[in-house]
Amino acid sequence: MSPATRVKVFVIAGEPSGDRLGGAAMAGLKALTDVEFRGVGGASMAEQGLVSQFPMSELSLMGIAEILPKYFHLKRRIREVAEAILDWKPDVVLTIDSPDFCLRVAEIVKSKSDIRICHYVAPTVWAWRPERAAKLAKRVDQVLALFPFEPPYFEKEGVRCDFVGHPVVTEAVATDTEVAAFRAAHDIGDAPLMLVLPGSRRGEVTRLAPIFGETLAHFAEHHPEARYVLPMAQNVEPLVREVTQGWKVTPILIDATDKAGKAAAFRAADVALAASGTVSLELAANDTPMVVAYRMAWLTEQIVKRKLLIDTVTLVNLVSETRVVPEFLGADCIPQKIAASLSHVLNAGADQHAALALTMERLGRDEEPPGLRAARAVLDGMAET
Repeated sequence: MSPATRVKVFVIAGEPSGDRLGGAAMAGLKALTDVEFRGVGGASMAEQGLVSQFPMSELSLMGIAEILPKYFHLKRRIREVAEAILDWKPDVVLTIDSPDFCLRVAEIVKSKSDIRICHYVAPTVWAWRPERAAKLAKRVDQVLALFPFEPPYFEKEGVRCDFVGHPVVTEAVATDTEVAAFRAAHDIGDAPLMLVLPGSRRGEVTRLAPIFGETLAHFAEHHPEARYVLPMAQNVEPLVREVTQGWKVTPILIDATDKAGKAAAFRAADVALAASGTVSLELAANDTPMVVAYRMAWLTEQIVKRKLLIDTVTLVNLVSETRVVPEFLGADCIPQKIAASLSHVLNAGADQHAALALTMERLGRDEEPPGLRAARAVLDGMAET
């Protein structure tokens, strides 16, 4: 490919986190080459010049209850996007997460062309359902991974896989001045502060709120001076306000729109009680020791328990190759046990700091931004063909 040739990239994202990844990768591509974009995306990708084929919100669906009524509409959109790709004949298609949509588009495109397809965000084959790596190999030419331990799983199936870093390393953290101002504004002073993170989905909050509330009540018996702060996710804000009213302790609730307040709370906290998920990486970025607790729906728990390939679900434990973050999952998610562990971490949180720092180092902190690394990997992969 000549340096003077404009690169045609079709980009697809189906939900907000994918849109942010897409926007960063598009910015990276624009910095490295002359590029033209088409595809489907949201606000971040629009900022980089994408005119979305249709609103990305049509794809931001989760769960059978949401997807079933839209099934035939989504199938039509899959066909429309695949046809748009085949008509335009881009140099590469960059699909971002949302595998139920993106990989169905990729399957159609691959069956009718040799257009290169690069998928950003590897399926968690290391956690369960490893057969997905072989299925992915039939649909894509390259994978961009967020975690450093992922490439071997896909390379074994003959697919190029590039670790490009995790976007958490680019997120700003609050300064010491902002932390002091936050503590002063909420009259916290030097009291121990616990960050409470019961999830961002209705099902998570509904299942975890009673457990978390009881956990804090037990914790407060031994730490009466402690304070609690709970940054609310946008789609569950009314639910969080409702369920916390029955708690024996009263947390400081941070509005979903208060980004500065959330950032200060993450950095100001002495310990965190968190649902399982990528939030553990946000806590690592803020050097905040944590305890992870999680319950799924009963049927889902039974399925996952039988298929799980790893002995920890906490990403900090996995990336750092330690097991320093305590976790209480499924039937082990017992308030008294969680509270005792929180007390231990509050008093011995230093045990986690090395693992938190190592996690951020391995995810790419102080290296090129992930979006630029992703762009380099995409262009390098194209040069191989």
